[in-house]
Amino acid sequence: MTLVYSGSLGSTAAMWEPQPPADHVFELPGHGAAPVVDGVTIDSLARTILDSVDGPFSYVGLSIGGPIGMRVAALAPERLERLVLACTSTRFGEAAQWHDRAATVRADGLETIVDTIMGRWFTPGYGDIARWREMFLSVDREGYARCCEALALWDVRDELAGVTAPTLVIAASDDPSTPPPVVEAVAAAIPGARFATIPDAAHLANVERSAEFNRLLEEHL
Repeated sequence: MTLVYSGSLGSTAAMWEPQPPADHVFELPGHGAAPVVDGVTIDSLARTILDSVDGPFSYVGLSIGGPIGMRVAALAPERLERLVLACTSTRFGEAAQWHDRAATVRADGLETIVDTIMGRWFTPGYGDIARWREMFLSVDREGYARCCEALALWDVRDELAGVTAPTLVIAASDDPSTPPPVVEAVAAAIPGARFATIPDAAHLANVERSAEFNRLLEEHL
């Protein structure tokens, strides 16, 4: 089975180090080794994955990785064997907030928002924030801003009924970005989807509670 990971806005492939190795870890434009590109949309990101992976595959997406996976499921259902959507949503708030964040980052850099983001990624009791803070600050500000603008356009509330791949949807109990009821709505929109909540974790549940996250992956994949 070919396995693909796709993670959060502001993360690199390092985000998935707590998980079993994947055949392909997709990095957003300007994140990690991926170059900044023009015309970033959720569709373009999904098509990049489809173009870079041969044959059928299973997909694990967290945060913005969730929308990308939802688009993969819509664009090429015959390619998708199993789907995991974690800490994600059918819509990420109002478009204006993403345009405002993009403008802030372009003007003042990621340093202006890093502490806020760390407070969303991890619960107060998590003790290894320094390495993830460094990862976040390694991201190209323009790449980050363009992905913010892609999220501003994202709204798939009426399009998930056609997902045919067996799907697991994971929430984190203390996630302020995508609280469990928001994530559960994703599961409710996908026929036959299984929903699970990881306790004592915030947005990067795969890092903060890797054992529980990996157990759910093993059961589903």
